[in-house]
Amino acid sequence: MAFGARWRRDTIQPQPTDVTHQEEEAMQVCHTIEELRAARAQLPAPVGFVPTMGYLHAGHLELVRRSLLENAATVVSIFVNPIQFDRKDDLDAYPRDVPRDLRLLEEAGVDLVFVPDVEVMYPEGFATTVHISGITEVLEGAHRPGHFDGVATVVSKLFNIVQPDRAYFGQKDAQQVVVVKRLVADLNFPIEIRTVPTVREHDGLALSSRNVRLSPEGRAIAPKLYQALHAAEEAWLRGERRAEVLRGIVEERLAEEPAIRVEYVSLAHPEQLHELSGEIEAGLLSLAAWIDNVRLIDNVPLPPVKE
Repeated sequence: MAFGARWRRDTIQPQPTDVTHQEEEAMQVCHTIEELRAARAQLPAPVGFVPTMGYLHAGHLELVRRSLLENAATVVSIFVNPIQFDRKDDLDAYPRDVPRDLRLLEEAGVDLVFVPDVEVMYPEGFATTVHISGITEVLEGAHRPGHFDGVATVVSKLFNIVQPDRAYFGQKDAQQVVVVKRLVADLNFPIEIRTVPTVREHDGLALSSRNVRLSPEGRAIAPKLYQALHAAEEAWLRGERRAEVLRGIVEERLAEEPAIRVEYVSLAHPEQLHELSGEIEAGLLSLAAWIDNVRLIDNVPLPPVKE
């Protein structure tokens, strides 16, 4: 099945940049806030930042490449944030391999990596939570209580610690991007948020650290998630504008595979994230589903199309 111009891990191309990098120096790895701030103060501007939870794949590395191309220095964080997990078993099962991640980042040319322990980010007595209302209470927020409070809190801390000029997030976590943009606007962070298109395997599966937990049978089924979204996207490009029809295309495709347990299919406003109905001009088509007891998410934006 052909997926058009969707970004894939085997088709990533370098992009032009007007940033001139200084002579390469050894990558620094910091484990405390004091170390990070001291090292950050020595970096040339502008500084790009890529926050990750580690176990890096080509999607993360594309964020890193974009930052390297567009900034004089790049900082990456590796931190599995416990307060954004709604289930302990999911936190415990999240894959980790920091030595491998550091090798990949050094090969990529990253300047500085922040790898804090939980006690560094949330010391004894920590009692502050950042909450964004409305857009965090639907979609992922409705199915993962407290998830976006954890995201908003850790992103606020990381932005304050790193103080980047630009920060890079992947389109795969579309709601997270909307939440982070709202956070930056509301709290007046002087940071530009850059969104990078989803990087996919050759068969369309969106890259995710959780993909490694799929069995061979589950991995063979998983591309059907994007195939369902892509079928609705093609209908959109052919002129279908009824939200119920587009949502129904995804639901019908997913229903054909009994091994997929659907949690939700959504066609929402791309910024306000409420569900759309009737004739629409644009939208965010997204889903969450379980395969092999692994929860996967994916989405495709439906931008305005000139008729």
